[in-house]
Amino acid sequence: MENAEQIVEGAFASFEDGLATLWDAASELIIEYAFSVIGAVLILVIGFTVAGMARRWVYTALKSLRNSDETLNLFLAKAARYGVLVLVFVTVLTQFGVQTTSIIAALGAAGIAIGLALQGTLQNIAAGIMLLFLRPFQVGDYVETTNAKGVVKEIGLFATEFETLDGLYVLAPNSGVWGSPVTNYSRLPKRRFDLVVGIDYKDDIDKAFAAFEALAKEHDKVLSNPEPFIFVSNLGDSAVEVTCRIWIATADWWGTSRELTKLAKQRFDAEGLSIPFPQRDIHIIGNAA
Repeated sequence: MENAEQIVEGAFASFEDGLATLWDAASELIIEYAFSVIGAVLILVIGFTVAGMARRWVYTALKSLRNSDETLNLFLAKAARYGVLVLVFVTVLTQFGVQTTSIIAALGAAGIAIGLALQGTLQNIAAGIMLLFLRPFQVGDYVETTNAKGVVKEIGLFATEFETLDGLYVLAPNSGVWGSPVTNYSRLPKRRFDLVVGIDYKDDIDKAFAAFEALAKEHDKVLSNPEPFIFVSNLGDSAVEVTCRIWIATADWWGTSRELTKLAKQRFDAEGLSIPFPQRDIHIIGNAA
């Protein structure tokens, strides 16, 4: 009996010693990770606060710039916020013993995978940023690209919206717009207009020159600098083509160019200058009877 009691007492003593050892180890872990958890919470609170401040600071700084774009301002402000949050989460993980190199490697691998999956989308975003930074055109400009032609309605991060002159809506991906030549008809303050009228070979060329010169001087939308330039541009099959090269303010170009075409026809008719139809002389050569 005494041996049995000793065995039981020894077992209980060993069990108590094991519990004490386990409690000591658990206490150390709790204390260690408690500080880590508290530190992580503090880092998250401070990090989210700093991220919000960074977003507001970047947005305010960009907003104060002259000719800043609202879409680009919001995008860069959000990018600044997410950049700070990434650093915050990496710092939190290091609190629990996770190696920074492993985190960076994982983020790099994830970035490559996401980049491959969203290759087309990322190209559009990159092109959108370039369009917003370099500004080859802005909202309201009439532009022509390989894929679209019309008035720019909105420049987004993924696509650009156009409205054609006949009232059609066109949505063009930014990668296509950026990757092709862009002709902006609205960017410069003035545009050239070549008014070409064909007169009969029998008509007086100097009279046609005088008619063009008077027309250019009388119209208030025709710019005096550069001066109008009048010349014979072609000797065609049916007519002598006379060109009046003039400059018009870009804002007035569309209406003025059409009005001048009408006025040129009326002026030439009043001056007795004929605008011949295309014609061809046919000579029949036959054998004498």
